[in-house]
Formats: sequence, C-alpha cells, structure tokens
Amino acid sequence: MASAATADVELSIYSGKQGAPDSQFEGDYPGGGSFDRDVSWDGKSFSAPPYYGVRGTWWQDSGLGFGAEFTHSKVYLDGSDQDALGFDDFQLTDGLNVITANAMYRWQNTAGPVTPYVGAGLGFTLPHVDAEVGGEKTYGYQFGGPAMRLMAGASYDVTERVAVFGEYQFTASRNDLDLDGGGDVQTDITTNAVNIGVSLKF
Repeated sequence: MASAATADVELSIYSGKQGAPDSQFEGDYPGGGSFDRDVSWDGKSFSAPPYYGVRGTWWQDSGLGFGAEFTHSKVYLDGSDQDALGFDDFQLTDGLNVITANAMYRWQNTAGPVTPYVGAGLGFTLPHVDAEVGGEKTYGYQFGGPAMRLMAGASYDVTERVAVFGEYQFTASRNDLDLDGGGDVQTDITTNAVNIGVSLKF
C-alpha cells in the first residue's frame, strides 16, 4: 500500500534589490493648500534599515500553499520632487511594510531538487511615515490601506530541511496618510523586487 504524503510548513527569509516606479502624490498641506504631482521614489534597498521579508507557508500535498508574508520595503521621495513640493523630508523607510495572506502553488518533482512556484496575496500596508513640511513633523506608524502582491520563483533543496530560492516579487498598495497639523497624503505605490533567500522546512 502507498503511504500517505505529508504536508509541510516552510519558513522563508529573504532580502534583495527593491525599487518603486513613479506615482501620483497628492494631498493637503498642514495649515491649508493642496498639492498634486507625479513623483519619483528611491528604494535604497541596502541602506539601514535594509529591505527584507519573512514568509510562512503551509504546503498541501496537491502543491497548493497557504500562509502569510511581511515585507519591509522602503521608499524615499526623490530630492527634486521633495523640493518642488516644499517638503523638508518624506520617506517610508522604517517600512512601507506590506502584510498579506498568500495563496501559492509549486510544481514538485519536475526538475530534481529545483521547485518552481508562483503566488499571490491580499492584505494591507502599515507604513512608518517620516515627513516634515510647513514646520510640522510627522513620525510614526499608520494604517496605509489595501495591498496586494504577486511572485514567481524557484527553490533549490540544499538538504531535506533547507532550501535556497530566488524570485521576482511585485507589490501594489494604496496609502492614505495623515500629516501632523491637519494635512494628508494619498499615493499608490508599486514595488518591483528581485529576492534571494533561504527556507527552513518543518
């Protein structure tokens, strides 16, 4: 009789190169007046605090996986846009912080120790807003808004319990942020990342 296959739990940690394309940046200044500008973002993945992510996945015998993921991504408002808008500072660098529930699929036993996979997730952002404009300083975590992610990659089994992987990952999020003094910012941010990481299987 064939023995029943068992599901496994996988904990993955990664870092890599992350950037963000231009987006619309609009809102109201503290004390009055509004702004609306297409702006550029700098990712600076390897500047402290560095870009990283953690993912937990419960894999089923069918190849489907379910889990959760936290990504500490970062964006700095480009200096020329910052000056044009009159901001002394605007960055989400203690994290844009994308948190999602994921569904994934992996193709097992197709290429020896190499396992291709794809995945998608829905969740929200928890950005740390570091901004200064009009003499008002904003510094702290806020609920940003809805977020999603897509990923595709492949893992390589080093041992029965340890694997390394590489992947491309895309995130998109809506961020409605408050500025101290009565202002606010709305911006949709997308990120593109190439990740390298290690997974532990339990």
